[in-house]
Amino acid sequence: MPDRKMFWRIIRRLLTANRGRFLVILLALGAGATITAALLNLQVDAKRRLSSEFRTLGANVVVTPRSATSLSNGTLDESVANRIPKQSEGGTVGVVSFLYVVANASVDQQQKHSQAVVAGISGDPLSSVAPFQETSHTASTHGSSFCEVGTEIARQLQANIPARLVLQVEAVSVSCPVSGVLSFGGSEDNQIFLPDMAAAQRLARLPGRISLIQLSVPGTPQSIARYIDSLAQRIPEADVHGIRQFTEGEARIYNRISGILSATVALVLVLTGLCVMAAMTNVAMERRNDVGLMKAIGGATRRVLRLFLAEAAILGLTGGIIGAAIGILLSMWLGKAVFGIAARPRLIVYPVAVALTIIVAIAGAYPLRRLANIRPAAVFRGEA
Repeated sequence: MPDRKMFWRIIRRLLTANRGRFLVILLALGAGATITAALLNLQVDAKRRLSSEFRTLGANVVVTPRSATSLSNGTLDESVANRIPKQSEGGTVGVVSFLYVVANASVDQQQKHSQAVVAGISGDPLSSVAPFQETSHTASTHGSSFCEVGTEIARQLQANIPARLVLQVEAVSVSCPVSGVLSFGGSEDNQIFLPDMAAAQRLARLPGRISLIQLSVPGTPQSIARYIDSLAQRIPEADVHGIRQFTEGEARIYNRISGILSATVALVLVLTGLCVMAAMTNVAMERRNDVGLMKAIGGATRRVLRLFLAEAAILGLTGGIIGAAIGILLSMWLGKAVFGIAARPRLIVYPVAVALTIIVAIAGAYPLRRLANIRPAAVFRGEA
């Protein structure tokens, strides 16, 4: 207990002996921690934001029939959708089943008709796998089938709300009121979406069957790949594959951002360490007499070095705590200024930035190891 008290008394004395120089060291460590925390927070936030932004582009995993084992004209049993896990490493998975059939579509009481692709859908909302803008809509009619149409087919048929569409395949027909006109910006603009899967199956004469399943799986490219592998083992009768342009594009963009930010963080830490090392070199020169006196009264070299390492660790901890907090706030401002959206504070960044600052402070104290070679007699004779 007396040794511990003396240890902290000496540490307190070392920290207050030359306040100006240690303020400079603390400022260097704090600045390094600020930039490190800001860049790390932007890096982690960019990873999660890229994942969420790419998910807004639509489905990134598709489950289709295997050509060698598929039945009923290349379709899947609709029960397959119930075997798909709704949770992944990244969060909730959007699952929508589709059954496609080509039908003659016409507006009720009008002679004009056109062939169109009718997509029967079931499961989660269509927007979870195929984002769209709803140009017009009305409340859906309860107790009866309704349909939503793409902008292009709505223009061809002049199917404005509240028109009623008649969909016919040979002798089978389905009537449904139009509840919304949707704009996808792609081939879906030529499709008619029928949320009543049973009605679509009657049109296609495929009861209990679906064409494919689209999934929107959140997470990193690595976690999505693991989810695909697991799902392929769970549903061996189906072909499970990712949409490459989404997953590869996300990985490519993030790897470039991550590489630049990681290199900048490494450079900042090296420069911070060099600044601390330069200041500690002057400290080592000033403390030769103190170390000689400590050794003369019986202080072991290991204990002397432990004092100075503890001093460096305290400076690193103080600079890291203050600098990391400022850095996270700085990253929020940078995100708002550069990307238009403030970066979210990621809690994992704070302890990492503090730990890195402590490591840099201890590494920067390397010149103090020179004090271990000082001989008390040489100090007292004025030779050291």
